[in-house]
Amino acid sequence: MVSPDTIRTAIGVIGNGTALVLFLSPVPTFIRIWKKGSVEQYSPVPYMATLLNCMMWVLYGLPMVHPYSMLVITINGTGMAIELTYVTLFLLYSTGAARRKVFLLLAAEVAFVCAVAALVLSLAHTHERRSMVVGILCVLFGTGMYAAPLSVMKMVIQTKSVEYMPLFLSLASLVNGICWTAYALIRFDLYITIPNGLGVLFAVAQVVLYAIYYKSTQEIMEARKRKADQVAMTEIAIDRR
Repeated sequence: MVSPDTIRTAIGVIGNGTALVLFLSPVPTFIRIWKKGSVEQYSPVPYMATLLNCMMWVLYGLPMVHPYSMLVITINGTGMAIELTYVTLFLLYSTGAARRKVFLLLAAEVAFVCAVAALVLSLAHTHERRSMVVGILCVLFGTGMYAAPLSVMKMVIQTKSVEYMPLFLSLASLVNGICWTAYALIRFDLYITIPNGLGVLFAVAQVVLYAIYYKSTQEIMEARKRKADQVAMTEIAIDRR
């Protein structure tokens, strides 16, 4: 008979795989940003929130905070490197106030995590207390990571377009949330259960919005293309005169 710990480890490995897919899912978006040389209307908030979440979970998984959490460290360490790459691209391809905002947020996040690590390791002297303090913060920021796309969802409702809310990212969030919720429930870990359970709800909401506004998005994009073609034809006609 397979033990609960074996099942939990297997789900954790699957969860690492789905989390990696989640972290890599914005790659097409950043290829578009790189080709156009502009961040357009894409928001840095989801990537900044994910970066902070990864840094906090790496801290949570350290042996001096919460022993035997290697699966937590490996995937969140990888996610931290990936999200830093995305944030760097935002810094490169944004301008003015938008660039300053990203830089200040990045500096604030790094300073905050360093401060938490220093305080927890110096003031909390048991694994239980360290796990509790960092775990509560992980719940808050993990929820923030999953809730970050709410700003994009608001824009979707206002514009009736899902152009800037990639479906693949929403689906990856859904599968990842389900895996890590199951992982946390087998050997109950409240700090992992809460943010990932909420993540499942937020991801479902995004998928529902995508289904509602997919048709109108296609119509908006086709109308924009027709307008661009008309402008191009007008310019050609003027040049010929």
